[in-house]
Amino acid sequence: MLLGNGAGIPGFFVLMAVVMAIWAIGFVALARRIRNAGAFFAYSAQALGGRMGGGVAFIALLAYNAMMFGLLGLLGGVASGVFSQFGVSLPWWVWSLVATALVGVLGYKEAELSAKVLMVLVSLEVAIALIVSFSIVAAGGAGDLTYNIFDPTLMFTGGIGAAILFTFGSFIGIEATAIYTEEVRAADRTVPRATFLTVLIIGIFYTFVTWTMVVGTGVDALVPTIGQLPDPTLYLFTLAEKYAGATVATVLGILLVTSIFASVQAMHNFIARYFYVAGREGLLPGFLGVTHDNHQSPHIGSIVQTTMAVIVVVLFTVAGLDPVLNLFSWLAQVSVLGVLTMMSITSFAVIAYFRKNPAPISGIKTMVAPLVSGVLMGGMALYALISFGQSTNTTAPLSIILPGLVPIFGLIGFLVASRLGRTDALRFQNLGSSRL
Repeated sequence: MLLGNGAGIPGFFVLMAVVMAIWAIGFVALARRIRNAGAFFAYSAQALGGRMGGGVAFIALLAYNAMMFGLLGLLGGVASGVFSQFGVSLPWWVWSLVATALVGVLGYKEAELSAKVLMVLVSLEVAIALIVSFSIVAAGGAGDLTYNIFDPTLMFTGGIGAAILFTFGSFIGIEATAIYTEEVRAADRTVPRATFLTVLIIGIFYTFVTWTMVVGTGVDALVPTIGQLPDPTLYLFTLAEKYAGATVATVLGILLVTSIFASVQAMHNFIARYFYVAGREGLLPGFLGVTHDNHQSPHIGSIVQTTMAVIVVVLFTVAGLDPVLNLFSWLAQVSVLGVLTMMSITSFAVIAYFRKNPAPISGIKTMVAPLVSGVLMGGMALYALISFGQSTNTTAPLSIILPGLVPIFGLIGFLVASRLGRTDALRFQNLGSSRL
């Protein structure tokens, strides 16, 4: 909120949820036709050609890794503050490395914890956040519960780029419904239901919670209040203590750490699978495209991702950079730019696929919705690219290098796929094909 559009965030969440729902219409239509854990990569390869698929695959690896690294910074920064109140004063990087090690072990073994216990932790975090939100509403907030969240003077002023980062970033991961199509039963039914339900739940939850965060302080006092805090992430805790009590605020802090950990674990699993798919398809070395004999997990991809995470945390630590304002803010924005780019390409892939493979499906699903979402996602990606420096408080050359990684990785993937086309034409032709 501090770097974004302040009191306009709730309305922006509604807008983003609508955009995501429109995008999902074409996405699930194509997911029914192509079942491949590569998701964005597979759809692009089958609809737009192997070279485009290679570009998308490498953008995916960049985007998901960047988000995972950023979340590790956020986890370290939050955990350092939360647990210091209990006398456990450790630097942020210790918490980040501990989380990296634990995530690596779970990812290697494909432990049930990542699917069951972590779901419980996330549910508890949602519950405690709702307790705080309802406490604010019950108390009448700061006296203004009726402000217009769709006021354009609030929604479209301030740091729009940061607003896109915050709102769209909250939806990153819904494509997991397609990433796991090779592993679930009745994917034709479960993928569409899970995708639309996820969009709906995320949209309602974040709109309500951010609305209460605004009215808890007041529209006019919001940004100045956050600006006075030594760390913007403390804002929710101050609201929790004010409206729900110190105990709830303490519990909220602990559960926030565990929910971030759950997000890190989920992102790690995405990345390990993308490494696996890229290795299996011939875009990366073949040793990545194998699963563990006993655990059946993409264990090599898990090891590679864990090693990269350790390196990034160490580099940011040695450079003396802030885990939230630098590691999280910078790399999360790179991730958002990458995922927006992939979603835009995927929308146009839907149109191309059904033009080549006609099916008795409504044109709204195969043409209108994908076209609208492709243009909207592309426009947001362009805006995120142009406003990167303002959104992340960076200057040249960093404000050019970081967003520039997205097209660079896309070009590398394009070239790698082109090389595969010259050396193994059959494998190139089958890039992204369904795996049942």
